[in-house]
Amino acid sequence: MVQKYFMGSIFTLVVGLMLAFFIGGLPALWITLVLGILEVSLSFDNAVVNAKVLANMEEVWRKRFVTWGMLIAVFGMRLIFPLLIVSITMWIDPVSSLMLAINEPTQYQHILESVHISVMGFGGTFLGMVALKFFIDYEKDVHWVTPIENKLTVLGKIEAIQAAIMLGIVYITSVFIAEHSIEESHSFVIASMFGLILYILVDGIEAFIGVDEGVVTGVVVKSGIASFIYLEVLDASFSFDGVLAALALTNNIFIIALGLGIGAMAVRSLTLMLVDKGTVEQYTYLEHGAFAAIMALSLIMFVNTVYEIPETITGLIGVVLLGLSVVSSIKRK
Repeated sequence: MVQKYFMGSIFTLVVGLMLAFFIGGLPALWITLVLGILEVSLSFDNAVVNAKVLANMEEVWRKRFVTWGMLIAVFGMRLIFPLLIVSITMWIDPVSSLMLAINEPTQYQHILESVHISVMGFGGTFLGMVALKFFIDYEKDVHWVTPIENKLTVLGKIEAIQAAIMLGIVYITSVFIAEHSIEESHSFVIASMFGLILYILVDGIEAFIGVDEGVVTGVVVKSGIASFIYLEVLDASFSFDGVLAALALTNNIFIIALGLGIGAMAVRSLTLMLVDKGTVEQYTYLEHGAFAAIMALSLIMFVNTVYEIPETITGLIGVVLLGLSVVSSIKRK
């Protein structure tokens, strides 16, 4: 039954909308609902990638992804992380940042928007590396858009070519930003470097933990930890765009957390359904479509540093790419 996967999401939706109504009446309730839909549209491809990773994880880690991961996603990335950004920017403690968000929401919003370019550089670089790692893989033998993916696969023979390509994209973007502001260009490059460093650390964390495929005892636990961390960082990168987009609708941090939290819970429910039903395995090119959508989101985040692209277009691009991959998978069958 499909309903069993979404019981938690429905409960979160009802409670979230009730809290939103308590905070600001019908207008707040409506904004919360819109933010939830926005989060789902921006993170649908994230659900597909999550499902692929979770398929190789033990049941206990899947549950932790929904419980612990949900707390990190909602309270960590949608509430605490923006407060930390303001704290670092203003050199104030997190409590003062919270008070600023409650008492001076307009100033709080202005501060968050002032670091927009840095956030786009960090998130765009991390997501871009995730997508490039998938497509530029010498061992990948299943291709969706064969003429393009064949050439990308060959590039996989070159050591660290993904990082080289991403650095090139970062440099080109920084040149365009520099036409408006040298300072913002520098901030963008620095943030992008941290995004690249974080990806390299997360990508190599399984080796760092010391997973030995020949050892049976403890392998599942270790790989589960590594995969859990990877999924949380991936979710964090997706959440950047959603938090900044939410500011266009409201500067109330609690409404933003409720709306995006509702969407995040729905994405997690969808992820578990995809895992249990084996949807990613049934539709051969669905994974390709998801990573193509992630690459598109990465490039859009870079473009957003110079030209504003509506979130509606961002969400539609992801849905279209996933839809095309499903159609291609059905034809392949």
